[in-house]
Amino acid sequence: MATIILAKDGIDLQVFPLLKARTTIGRRTYNDIVIDAPGISGEHAVLVMSLDGVYFEDLDSTNGSQLNGQPVRKHFLHDGDVIELATHAIRYRAGEDMPVDVMPAKTDADSGDLRQTTVPAQQPVAGQSAAFIRILKGVGAGKDIPLLKTMTTVGRPGIQVAVLTKTPQGVSLTHVEGKVPALVNGQSIGNGTRMLASGDLIEMSGAEMVFLC
Repeated sequence: MATIILAKDGIDLQVFPLLKARTTIGRRTYNDIVIDAPGISGEHAVLVMSLDGVYFEDLDSTNGSQLNGQPVRKHFLHDGDVIELATHAIRYRAGEDMPVDVMPAKTDADSGDLRQTTVPAQQPVAGQSAAFIRILKGVGAGKDIPLLKTMTTVGRPGIQVAVLTKTPQGVSLTHVEGKVPALVNGQSIGNGTRMLASGDLIEMSGAEMVFLC
């Protein structure tokens, strides 16, 4: 599970799992990561997740952000990257080996909006490495998305988002954002979680996908 470690003066302060489409950073209390310190703008920066990874974007903050001592506006993150925000720094970790407290969230096409709960990071589940979803209709039709991580989110941010979660029991689908939950084999999954079987048809955000394993 990808994480961000917030630090100051070389001391790690807090670990934030990245389970959402957009993780905002700033001084205002409505941000996902609040840094109440001089030099931090109200809405300083955002971390955006996609199937390809995570990128950092400075939101035209007053004092800017730096990567390796150089100003940075937008940057695709690699494991170990450290971005300085005034008196603080965030270090990106791409691994999924930490137990985490899931923060309240909003999501993106490829990340999730999970309500506040505690979820232990899980190791890859034996026998499930071949599990994937195939997009049948919509953007990316014909594309296969392997479920290599503990959590994979699908959908459109602000409209309809769900998260696929690998567990020892199999792969489940959970509604996380939007007024209308996803359909599995024509039936709504409601606001809960549904275990998937190979061949199940998932419909959401105008797209159709089939779960295969």
